[in-house]
Amino acid sequence: MNILDEFDTIAAVATPVGSGGVGVIRISGDKSFEIIQKIFTNPNFEPRKFNHGWITENGRNIDEVIVLPFFAPNSYTGENVIEIQCHGGINVVKNILNLVLKNGARMAERGEFTKRAFLNKRMDLSQAEAVADIIHAKTSEFAKVSVKNLSGVLKEGINDIRNQIFEVLSKITAGIDFPEDVREPDYDYLTDSFTKIIGSIDSVLSGAETSNIFRQGISVAIIGKPNVGKSSLFNALLSLERAIVTDIAGTTRDVLRETLDLGVPVTLVDTAGIREEGENKVEKIGIEYSKQSLDEADLVLFVYDASQGMNDEDKEILDLLKSKKYLMIANKSDLTVKSEERENTIQVSALTGDGIDKLRKKITSLVCDINPENVEFITNTRQQECLKKARNSLEQALLASQVRELQDLISIDVKSALLALDELTGELITDDILNNIFDNFCIGK
Repeated sequence: MNILDEFDTIAAVATPVGSGGVGVIRISGDKSFEIIQKIFTNPNFEPRKFNHGWITENGRNIDEVIVLPFFAPNSYTGENVIEIQCHGGINVVKNILNLVLKNGARMAERGEFTKRAFLNKRMDLSQAEAVADIIHAKTSEFAKVSVKNLSGVLKEGINDIRNQIFEVLSKITAGIDFPEDVREPDYDYLTDSFTKIIGSIDSVLSGAETSNIFRQGISVAIIGKPNVGKSSLFNALLSLERAIVTDIAGTTRDVLRETLDLGVPVTLVDTAGIREEGENKVEKIGIEYSKQSLDEADLVLFVYDASQGMNDEDKEILDLLKSKKYLMIANKSDLTVKSEERENTIQVSALTGDGIDKLRKKITSLVCDINPENVEFITNTRQQECLKKARNSLEQALLASQVRELQDLISIDVKSALLALDELTGELITDDILNNIFDNFCIGK
């Protein structure tokens, strides 16, 4: 949908599909109150008050509901909004939504409610993207830091940088346009200003790697020869029986993946046991998958049988890890009186759970020991690219100032930096970029 199109009235279910205590149907647009008056028995709405009544069709009761009215511009989207809270059965919610659509609304597109909030200046683009981050957060910690952007932390930081750039540009422009009345700013002032602003951008970008880890997570692969307890360890770390465990070597033929919340999302990967010759074609394919998972992992847990000690087959697998970050896991420690002590080794028993908490803490400290309270700015890839474009333009302006280039030419790079920041906040945006952002939302948000 083109952002210049006239807004019609949209509707969607704002709660997850399935049975539940409450279902919410959201309506937004000029016809919201007109539609609800046709289907609701108590449509005498006042600001900040909810109404109780029945949704009806042709005199027949559909469901007993609570209706919350939001009058423009004091709503999520900035338009007239109606939220119908009904019982959470699938068919009840579906029937009410169909009735709303029949009476003048159309089905909302993905993220269209938040898109309208952005277009109606209820939030900037960084705040709109924070909504998606909160919805899709894989860990509680990422949900917490995403709220910072929703509250406007990134918006305020970018606006502060933008104001600094605009102040410099204003002085340059005034000196160029009114040379008889206003002197061009000193080049020392320009170099100092550009250096300071670049430092401010670097401060925001310093959290880029942490932001990407929070958003994308890390991969931890469990590697070892057959029958050393890799799947048992996989289950123990997840605290659920996800992988099949037997005493038969080569039980795991495929790669299993599950997400573990350790502050950031950790994709735990259970792999087939690596040995020189698999017994059949299926096991050989599983071994190749294991080696691929090893290559892609951010951290490898190399598992060997503590009751038997390391043998040549274990050492051959260990040789594959020379270029990787890894931990050695001596499993089945419950079957031996005294396990051999090795550097960088953690003794565990996947069967009894002994050492599992210690292993979780070690994984956290190695790859995701991040305190969300210390993370000032959370950015996504699009925002980082905008900041880098602004930084590159300012670096060009800085170099030009140092060699005392014409300030008319310097202003071109300064304007480019401003445009990059405008793209970040959404002051300057194309339909394609906007649609790409909101296509990642769910319908109803």
